[in-house]
Amino acid sequence: MTGARLLRGAAGAAGFLVLGELVIRFGLEGLGTPPPSIILYEAARMLADTDFLAGVGATLTNWALGLLIAIAVAVPLGVVLGALTPLERAIRPVLEFMRPIPSVAIIPLAILLIPVDELMKVSVIVYASIWPILINTLYGMHDVDPQAKESLRSFGFGNLAVLTRVSLPSAAPFVATGIRIAAGVALVLAVSAELIAGGVAGIGVYVNVAGSGNRMDLMMAATFWAGIIGVIANVVLLAGERRLFHWHRVRTGVSES
Repeated sequence: MTGARLLRGAAGAAGFLVLGELVIRFGLEGLGTPPPSIILYEAARMLADTDFLAGVGATLTNWALGLLIAIAVAVPLGVVLGALTPLERAIRPVLEFMRPIPSVAIIPLAILLIPVDELMKVSVIVYASIWPILINTLYGMHDVDPQAKESLRSFGFGNLAVLTRVSLPSAAPFVATGIRIAAGVALVLAVSAELIAGGVAGIGVYVNVAGSGNRMDLMMAATFWAGIIGVIANVVLLAGERRLFHWHRVRTGVSES
């Protein structure tokens, strides 16, 4: 099933590229938009471009650091709020007010408040990544079977044992899903912060430099690699999620096809 799905995805991507090539070659060529063949060629050449590779390393460093900090903050906070319902009800209005604020919109404010370039970028990534993890952790804590908790208590186990033996294992698949979603959000914010704030290195910085030289082919090739990195991160995290929490997929009836 997985192989067939990969083939369908590859066929869809190839068809999209061919369609884009034809449309640009015979319809939009006068607009200066490079066709997919040129973009892919430049993307391949970037694998030997030390400046671009250094930028990728800088972006991934900020991405990973921001994501790890968000996990370290959001998971314990979600567990505490999920376990203490009165506290969650008290804080929920604040969460619901802050969560819809577009994370990209706070970048200019972060530039003013945080003078250190890398710290500013990591802070924005943390802010954007916290919400998917926190909300999914809360959902996971709410999804715990109350009968399982009561059964453990009937054997004399306390609240801490119920939390570690029932609530956390049951919520873990939701937490993993939140982390996978947050990984994509974090990458978007990492590149967006570089586009807006600039800096020494990064995929967004590379795009800015290419844009200043009117090299749309390089801009789009760098954007292509940002998308590929996002796809790879999602595939890796999804594979780990399926491997670790196969029992949850079976329980919820999720198909592997």
